Amino acid sequence: MASEGPLRVALDAMGGDRAPAEVVKGGLAAARDFGVAVALVGDRSRIEELLGDEDRAEGVTIVHARDVVSMNDHPAEAVRRKRNSSIAVAARLVKEGEADALVSAGHTGAAMAAALFHIGRVRGVDRPAIAVPLPTATGVCLLLDAGANVEVRPEHLVQFAQMGAVYARHVLGLDHPRVGLLNVGEEPTKGSRVVQEAYQRLLSTAGVSFVGNVEGKDVPVGAADVIVCDGFTGNIVLKLAEGLSAAMFELLRRDAFAGWRGAVAGALLRPSLRRIRRRLDYAEFGGAPLLGVDGVVAIAHGRSDRRAIRNAIRAAVQAARQSVPARIGQAMDIIYQECEARA
Repeated sequence: MASEGPLRVALDAMGGDRAPAEVVKGGLAAARDFGVAVALVGDRSRIEELLGDEDRAEGVTIVHARDVVSMNDHPAEAVRRKRNSSIAVAARLVKEGEADALVSAGHTGAAMAAALFHIGRVRGVDRPAIAVPLPTATGVCLLLDAGANVEVRPEHLVQFAQMGAVYARHVLGLDHPRVGLLNVGEEPTKGSRVVQEAYQRLLSTAGVSFVGNVEGKDVPVGAADVIVCDGFTGNIVLKLAEGLSAAMFELLRRDAFAGWRGAVAGALLRPSLRRIRRRLDYAEFGGAPLLGVDGVVAIAHGRSDRRAIRNAIRAAVQAARQSVPARIGQAMDIIYQECEARA
């Protein structure tokens, strides 16, 4: 539950490729811009060196954590063994009610393990899912799962659809988010047994405006607002989208804008290209929510700079203000009651 005063964010200051410097700067920016209280969790001496005179910024505190989970650590083992790591301490702050949200750009597996171990799942959720906002031709869609669950059952895909719909309504501001099931074809008989069964279940799932199967080509054109799939497929889609975006701008720079004619064209198109690049930039979205845990958790990109961290905190604050975990719990209760009625 959100606190009555300023929302409190536990920021894993030691997590990410650019930690702690860029993470700390992003936390300071969020505290100034959004009026939230930010607890920088990590090595106190290193954080204080970075803060300097800014350590007196209103709402910014330091919570010491002597250990760090590295990218080479096994996530679950590290969280159990390194109980004083920055990610574990930050997760406990949420569990104990000392923070309303957790943000980390560190080891994704460790963030998930810490959330499950210390915060726990929402009642009725079997598998939490990573939900990534992807830019489309019409706005943005939410892709889940993006890597938390490599193998799933039909009921997991149904839960992903419900959780995604809740987030899209209350954070992305979509009144009736369209939910699509990622598949190799539009027909109900296409895809694996798991996907076919999930399709049939989604036709009658409460709170989900199911539009049927969507193919990979439908994702960037905005055929659905929420795209549901297993984590193996979702992570490939996510990484492919990132690679295509980078390759497109590199091709434009190298080929389309080469020579004096290209330079003239580039100068004319520069404002439009900047707008497009900004829409495709992961830093604009900041963090991907981990839906299904009993607290707000946002996982930022490992390469996050201060702008991305700031925006990840913004997304986490929006989710906390809208009580997303509680709303997901309400959606799960509806399914539970329907199942009981049919039994």
